[in-house]
Amino acid sequence: MNNKNDITKIEKALKNKKQKIAAMLAPSFVSEFKYPQIISQLRKLGFNNLVELTFGAKMINREYHKILEKSNSLVIASVCPGIVESIKNNPELKSYNKNIIPVNSPMIATAKICKKIYPKHKICFISPCHFKKIEAQNCECVDYVIDYNQLKQLFTKYNIKPSKEKDQFDKLYNDYTKIYPLSGGLSKTAHLKGILKKDQTKTIDRWKDVEKFLKEYKAGKNKSIRFLDVTFCKGGCIGGPCTNQKLSIAKKKQLVLKYLKQARHEDIPESKKGLINKAKGISFRN
Repeated sequence: MNNKNDITKIEKALKNKKQKIAAMLAPSFVSEFKYPQIISQLRKLGFNNLVELTFGAKMINREYHKILEKSNSLVIASVCPGIVESIKNNPELKSYNKNIIPVNSPMIATAKICKKIYPKHKICFISPCHFKKIEAQNCECVDYVIDYNQLKQLFTKYNIKPSKEKDQFDKLYNDYTKIYPLSGGLSKTAHLKGILKKDQTKTIDRWKDVEKFLKEYKAGKNKSIRFLDVTFCKGGCIGGPCTNQKLSIAKKKQLVLKYLKQARHEDIPESKKGLINKAKGISFRN
């Protein structure tokens, strides 16, 4: 089996001037790396193009809106592969498989879009957690995957330090979905106000608490809930095991919100924005 997480292969590919590589970053990266310095660091490492998962998140939000508009039963978010796999592998909860929304994660959605706009590129996902790395390993649109810790190792190995260079992502800019890595980021950005009442949405950000809720729901409790916005880690993706464990969840959240505010003041060319027509013809359903 081809290991997409083979660092030696990734390094070799980055040195190959004949092969172009695009990197996909989740917005949780700001809890680990400085922006916009991270962009120039990645270019120096050998990446040709850089995109963020935020436009992919926007596109799957549109799918959630369509499905929740018509659904009257419990719908469980599928943005977190840790949640999806944990439900599937739990004998007591596997009946909830039918409740997991059949929509791609932002990572898979972005990878599909990248394959369309960069057809000759290899795609590398830079991940905040192990579950997303496994998801990337199984995604045919992703060629390589590394986590934040491995990226730091590469920067150290090649002595690539943050500089004062100002740079931007190349494509697929979207601002409001930059809060996706925070607990509740999905429900806050999917424009659900018109189709769900406030007490019909539940946000839970730790597997043990998700498990407890689902068991209680099975027993007849909390039946008013129609949508579960859930993540495996406390705090959301910013609490992932490959993120900076020295920072508190509150501090990481602060960094993401600061990044959102900064992004809204950036002068982004129209060609770099995540426009819906760039995803035309792509299905984001599982």
